[in-house]
Amino acid sequence: MTITLKPDQERIIQEEIRNGHYGSPDEVLDHALAALRAQEEKRSATHSRQNLAQFLMESPLAGADLDLKRQEDFGRPVDL
Repeated sequence: MTITLKPDQERIIQEEIRNGHYGSPDEVLDHALAALRAQEEKRSATHSRQNLAQFLMESPLAGADLDLKRQEDFGRPVDL
């Protein structure tokens, strides 16, 4: 694959290499792709949580004022 970099992109890559953060343009690209993948995974996880919240809010039981608290357990007498 051949890509053409914009001058600003090439300058940033060269600065990163010159500053010792990376040893080659390949390393810069590898790091950028890993960061992109991590960002996508985070976005996907956030989207899943939003879907669950939306599902619960749109549930047929939403707004039914159900009391879902467990009864308090006061213990039972035990003969020893």
